[in-house]
Amino acid sequence: MRRLRRIALVLSLPLGLGLAGCGLTRPPASVKAPIPAQWHAPLPHGGSLTALADWWRQLDDPLLVELIAAAETASPNLASAAARVAEARFTRVQAGAALLPSLDGTASASRGVSGSSFGSGGSSSSSSTAIAPVTTLQAGLQSKWEIDLFGRLRADRDAAQQKLDSATAKWHDARVAVAAETANAYFAERACQLQLTVSESDAKSRGETARLTDLSARAGFTAPADAALARASASDASGRLTQQRALCAVQRKALVALSGLDEPTLVQKLAASPTQRALPVVGAIASVPAQALSQRPDVYAAELGVASASAEVGSAEAERYPKLTLSGSIGRMQIRTSGFRESLDTWTVGPLSLTVPLLDGGARAANSEAAKARYTEAVSLYRANVRQAVREVEEALVNLDATTARSTDADSAVKNYQASFDATQARFSSGLASLFELEDSRRTLFAAQTARVSLQRESTEAWVSLYRSMGGGWSRPAEASSPMTSTPAAKVATSP
Repeated sequence: MRRLRRIALVLSLPLGLGLAGCGLTRPPASVKAPIPAQWHAPLPHGGSLTALADWWRQLDDPLLVELIAAAETASPNLASAAARVAEARFTRVQAGAALLPSLDGTASASRGVSGSSFGSGGSSSSSSTAIAPVTTLQAGLQSKWEIDLFGRLRADRDAAQQKLDSATAKWHDARVAVAAETANAYFAERACQLQLTVSESDAKSRGETARLTDLSARAGFTAPADAALARASASDASGRLTQQRALCAVQRKALVALSGLDEPTLVQKLAASPTQRALPVVGAIASVPAQALSQRPDVYAAELGVASASAEVGSAEAERYPKLTLSGSIGRMQIRTSGFRESLDTWTVGPLSLTVPLLDGGARAANSEAAKARYTEAVSLYRANVRQAVREVEEALVNLDATTARSTDADSAVKNYQASFDATQARFSSGLASLFELEDSRRTLFAAQTARVSLQRESTEAWVSLYRSMGGGWSRPAEASSPMTSTPAAKVATSP
């Protein structure tokens, strides 16, 4: 095998040197994307930059970590992403193997008879025929090698490698998406339970007011209209409570579907876990957008899409040029007959064949133009992906800052509306306030409590959005540099 490769190199060297001036170039494998020099949204303070991969554990909520792990196991999107990684890996192995000589082993065996005539006195009647069995055994090695003169095979290998890296990055992006979706569903479930507690308290309070008002009306101390108003208020609260229970049941179904856990088990786990936990302080976000966005697996995948498309352009261009292939074989044949045995060794180098494309109706040129169009599309998609990433981070930062600023006001509003309602209820019990005043104070308190639950839900959504927009703790491979922080790469020469 080594002898074949040495002979091939000697034979192909003059031709390769003669064609070296026809070296091909690819479009830039990396391009710049428009990124702002700084964020235009306020950055959260406090703490140092922490790995967002441990963000869920910072919540000190083991149930959430367990649900995310279960969702990753059950997610069909994550399974599909893993399958794409395996498929890309196999393609990469095939593309790399095409650069090396192929070697096949052959073996065959056959058995037959052969005869010879002999006689005496020249008389045909006295001649006879001797028949002897003949066994033929053959074994050998056959090799074929395409010499990559114009870099087509190398370009295919590079494209396959970029697609493998891109598929791996997309798998990480799918993990981040599953974690974010599960966390959102979990926080929605918790917010629903908080709102359910508010609705239960409101319904209980209105029901008690309706009962006391009805007793007072029967005794003649309260007007029937006031009793009717109290009953209507209690019925309204009971209807909202029923609706809230239905919303929580529906929300729980979504969490069951995401996690893959059966509902009784999930209900038991939720009941054993606290309904509300404080959000941890977020670490400082990199003030340079390019540094932050380089940690997003989807941006990295789009970046690799440009490099892969660049390599495919090089492959399509090289397809328009001659191909040089070299074949060879080594074998041994053995013949056995009537006690006679003879072995023969054979070897061949060649043919060394050159295939020159002459007439194809423009198919190769069209394929090259299509590859260039796909490259242009990949560049556009990459830049659009970067713009979308900037938008998502900015929106997450704005929402997080706004919900943080509003939380103090929301807590203050609930506290003071509660004090006002307690005072109005005391005055109503003493006959110093009307039922209308009490109901108005109750509605205000209920609205403030509902608004605070909604704000808490918005706050968790902003946190999850920030987690996802910052890449979920993923970091690109150490050997890969980001074009967002470097100059565009020069054209890649694909000549040998």
